[in-house]
Amino acid sequence: MTNTQRHCRALELDKILAMLADCANCADSRQLALNIEPTFDYLQTVRLMQKTSDAYSMSMRFGSPSVYGVKNVNESLKRAQKGSALTLRELLDIENVLRTIRAMSDWRKSCDVDETSLDTLFESLYPNKYMEKRITDAVLSEEELSDNASPALADLRRKMRNASHRVREQLDKMIRSSTYQKFLQEQIVTIRDGRFVVPVKSEYRGEVKGLVHSTSASGATLFIEPMAVVEANNEMKVLESKAKAEEERIILELSVEAGSFADSIIESYHSVVELDLYFAKARLAQNMKAVVPEIGDDGVIELTKARHPLIDAKKIVPIDIRLGKDFDTLVITGPNTGGKTVALKTLGLLTLMAMCGLMIPAFDGSRISVFKNVLADIGDEQSIEQSLSTFSAHMTNIIAILSQTDDNTLVLLDELGAGTDPIEGAALAVSIIETLRQKGAKTAGTTHYAEMKMFALQTPGVENACCEFDVASLRPTYKLLIGVPGRSNAFAISEKLGMDSAIVERAKELITTENTQFEDVVSRLEESRQSMESDRELARTMKIEAQRQKKLIDDEKRRLDDEREKMLARARKEAQSIVDKVRAESQALIDELNEIKKQKDSEQFATLSMEGKIKQRTSLKKLQNLADPVTKKNISDYKPPRKLKRGDTVMVTSLNKEGVILTDPDTSGRVMVQVGIIKTKVDVSELRLVENKKVTVNNRVPATRTVTSKVERNATTELDLRGMNAEEAVMELERFIDGCVLSSMKTITIIHGKGTGVLRKAVHAALKRNKCIRTYRLGVYGEGESGVTVAELK
Repeated sequence: MTNTQRHCRALELDKILAMLADCANCADSRQLALNIEPTFDYLQTVRLMQKTSDAYSMSMRFGSPSVYGVKNVNESLKRAQKGSALTLRELLDIENVLRTIRAMSDWRKSCDVDETSLDTLFESLYPNKYMEKRITDAVLSEEELSDNASPALADLRRKMRNASHRVREQLDKMIRSSTYQKFLQEQIVTIRDGRFVVPVKSEYRGEVKGLVHSTSASGATLFIEPMAVVEANNEMKVLESKAKAEEERIILELSVEAGSFADSIIESYHSVVELDLYFAKARLAQNMKAVVPEIGDDGVIELTKARHPLIDAKKIVPIDIRLGKDFDTLVITGPNTGGKTVALKTLGLLTLMAMCGLMIPAFDGSRISVFKNVLADIGDEQSIEQSLSTFSAHMTNIIAILSQTDDNTLVLLDELGAGTDPIEGAALAVSIIETLRQKGAKTAGTTHYAEMKMFALQTPGVENACCEFDVASLRPTYKLLIGVPGRSNAFAISEKLGMDSAIVERAKELITTENTQFEDVVSRLEESRQSMESDRELARTMKIEAQRQKKLIDDEKRRLDDEREKMLARARKEAQSIVDKVRAESQALIDELNEIKKQKDSEQFATLSMEGKIKQRTSLKKLQNLADPVTKKNISDYKPPRKLKRGDTVMVTSLNKEGVILTDPDTSGRVMVQVGIIKTKVDVSELRLVENKKVTVNNRVPATRTVTSKVERNATTELDLRGMNAEEAVMELERFIDGCVLSSMKTITIIHGKGTGVLRKAVHAALKRNKCIRTYRLGVYGEGESGVTVAELK
């Protein structure tokens, strides 16, 4: 194990790489994942992270490209390149690789995105539809060639079938003949040594002329090839020999042809494996809910809501941790099992993950720095074989770390100075920290020593941090607090667990006054911090509630304004309709009067007609003024049955809504009315009393409950229905197709298994009636054959 691997294993990077390997789809990409080592070059780290980021973005939008059961065929291709004949199994594996290469190339072309950092790999894929089709058409399985492999093979197999049919017809006539039935042990035709024979009783050997090929174990039955079919059997053997030779010729021809494309297939296969690795990184990021961090090379680390990826996401408490900007050394203190080591490992592990091109489980805006060395002394390194105590083992590791440290190194030390005399251990710990700072390293360490806390308080560039502990419940909160020294809480914990108070008091007396004062200061700081934290959380909650209430009010006001505008528009439309109708009727009346006038020349009649026109125009003008009846209503004739007062329920005529009076009328005759959650001032003349309704007025806006819905799309092209009944499978399939249509996918794979075929029939029936499906087919070799169905979406 190399020095780098040892430090990576101490930070559990190997377990993350094992999780990455589980996300890969082929054996070579899994091995590639397990062999990943951090890159200590800044530019290389940025390039790796960009490729992972692009794979993540593409897979979230279009799903991951399918790499199903692809195998390494490089050795087979190299043998074929030298002229060797391959097996049918090897040819099928090559066909599967070619199909995968073509599928990945087509997937990239279907993705509507601009240039990405992965395009160099996609461009090095060389689809070979010709060779893929040659193998697909020629090879049925690893044991059989297709009749379509060559015209000669098809002709030979046709002749073999005809010859076999003739032999069977002759033997069927024989076994059905009453002459021969008494000689036969059974009325069947069987095969021995590749030739058709009939079972004859041994005592009738001389009655059936032919060649004996074998006998039964008891000797009672002879398997005889009748002379009548010997020639036909001979013909079949000749045809079989020719067919075998033709099959060997075809296999050799396919092998040589595949060998001629060996270089391009091998290069494309390597690109497929590397692409699968990047999409495995993307799948791991999705599982971890990871983000792409900012990457620098200045030694600054700022992690927001960082989570250790090996701890259950439902139990982990995210932490904020920083190093390298305001201080170069972080001293983490606190009780045992409080989360100090987890915080230390989170800092180191997320740094190594980023240097491997892996996204990290933290919030957006987190920052990681690339280091030349990441060195860690974590865990119990006691070795009986080497006669090393825990202290000796730690010191051996730290000596090696000091020899490798420079100004571009991240050093992580767990329980620094532990395992020896506390006074000597604390002094040694301070000295080690000072040496690391002189070398320019960025350092984080955990300790229980009060001297280390004092050192951090008194030394610029060194900062205290602690893991919070709730003494009341005897439980750690796992929150990391930077800038606050931690307490061991040994006395409080012991007393809570039932230790005699006299023993605890005596222990307190034995502590020096200086240590007691320091612990008291730390205790007061912690109490002040918790109080400020509580106040800040309350202020944050109140701010969120105020923002929520403001949004509700704004939404309601917007809704009422929209509704008012709609009502106004509808009223204007209705009024205009009335005006148009009256205008039409009055115009008809005028036309009629004009017609009468033409018939009568009486001057008096003309005067009356003119007066009628004037009256008509006056009435029409009044109607036109009423075309906007909602804006200004005629309210002068309404008188309330009593004087309106605060608390009355009224109808607001300008809004056509009920409301509640909140105030008494002011000097201008206006009152404050609450309509829904809106408060507005309205003239008393616009109000209509609603009898028998009175409510208690309060100024608090009623809270409304909002329900948030969340829609998740599974950006994958495969659906596994195995284990479901037909009804469940069809429902799941329809939901899956809807999601794929919304994600603009073109091809999907449904895994239903072989079994009894019930599930497959149900799937096919559902696909047949689904309007989103263009075509569907059973899988070919390498896709799952009759256990899967591949469908193409419209």
